[in-house]
Amino acid sequence: LYIKSRPKVMQRTNQLNSFTPRFDSEGGHLESETFLPNGDGKTPERFTDFEGKTSFGMSVFNLGNAIMGSGILGLAYAMANTGVLLFLFLLTAVAVLSSYSIHLLLKSSGIVGIRAYEQLGYRAFGTPGKMAAGIAITLQNIGAMSSYLYIVKSELPLVIQAFLKIDPTSDLWYINGNYLVMIVSVSIILPLALMKQLGYLGYTSGFSLSCMVFFLTATAYTIPILAFAFVCHPEVLPIYTELRNPTKKRMQQVSNISILVMYTMYFLAALFGYLTFYGNVEPELLHTYSRIDPYDTLILCVRVAVLTAVTLTVPIVLFPVRRAIQQMLFPTKAFNWLRHTAIAMVLLTVINLLVIFAPNILDIFGIIGATSAPCLIFIFPAIFYIRIVPTDQEPMNSRPKIQAACFAALGVSFMIMSMSFIIHDWTTGAGHSAGGH
Repeated sequence: LYIKSRPKVMQRTNQLNSFTPRFDSEGGHLESETFLPNGDGKTPERFTDFEGKTSFGMSVFNLGNAIMGSGILGLAYAMANTGVLLFLFLLTAVAVLSSYSIHLLLKSSGIVGIRAYEQLGYRAFGTPGKMAAGIAITLQNIGAMSSYLYIVKSELPLVIQAFLKIDPTSDLWYINGNYLVMIVSVSIILPLALMKQLGYLGYTSGFSLSCMVFFLTATAYTIPILAFAFVCHPEVLPIYTELRNPTKKRMQQVSNISILVMYTMYFLAALFGYLTFYGNVEPELLHTYSRIDPYDTLILCVRVAVLTAVTLTVPIVLFPVRRAIQQMLFPTKAFNWLRHTAIAMVLLTVINLLVIFAPNILDIFGIIGATSAPCLIFIFPAIFYIRIVPTDQEPMNSRPKIQAACFAALGVSFMIMSMSFIIHDWTTGAGHSAGGH
């Protein structure tokens, strides 16, 4: 019996020896170069170094919250410029493309066993690919967080003034937007951003989404706004990692449900706002309502709901930035609370300084968003997929890789189109470039 079983024991020993773990930047081990094969010789499509504990529903909340952003306030303006039918067609097309993009990310991640966007870039193109992905995530998400905090800075003082019936010319400190944005950052955003894992934010994400639902029920440059309406790709892999019983199919279902929920909310927000004001709708929907009666109780409640939603979205968006910084600067370091906390505090400090002292920073991030967002949504998932999927599985002339190449080309066209709109706005003084997330 010993003699007969020895070859199998030796084979199993060799397999175990081939599994050399490394440490990642958020604690635990980095994925090995190759996963340990299972009994039938196939590589299991799971992360062997991390046991996800986040439920399916909480994962949907987190990804839906990552998708949702300040751009929802500009969708009625987009519909006013396109009409209902064309808007619906464009929104549908972008939702389908976003789902396909996530499919490319998940398949690439499953093949190499990597759960970080930056590490996919490293596996595909080495250090340049890793740095390109990390920089794009950092710039895109800092721009998104800045847009959220700009809403807090501009809207929260008006809400307090209206509730307390304060004279708008008053110089009271608690209606100063600069002070308020710092208070919100320290008291609400920072504690949530210090959570060790994204899964813990599922409850706040669910509450954030419910606030946006209230915004929809109370309220009963088109291509750039719609093209980036479903930006959530930096958060996909971290959420995938923390998902309980993670598989590509299960995570794709999380993504599809999240996209469908936000697709419905986006369309209703645009439709209700458009049918209320038609051609008079402004690029920021709340400003349009405020012109009617800035002290209307319902509108004030809607403003509070929007402020709550965007505030609770900031910690979700901060997680991928911190991960990108750690992957670029501390790729071999195990999780450390001091570093985890310090990066969050530095990021929030920088964003607060930008929001307070750089009044035109959103124009700058408009340019950054027009370049980084197409990379994260279209170009990187496609070219990583082409490089990572082995040619013996899918040759370069196979339909999946040809589709991926066309997808990357579409991203380049979106980038050129968005830049053209922004430059046109700057040169004509229109000022309607699509910011937000």
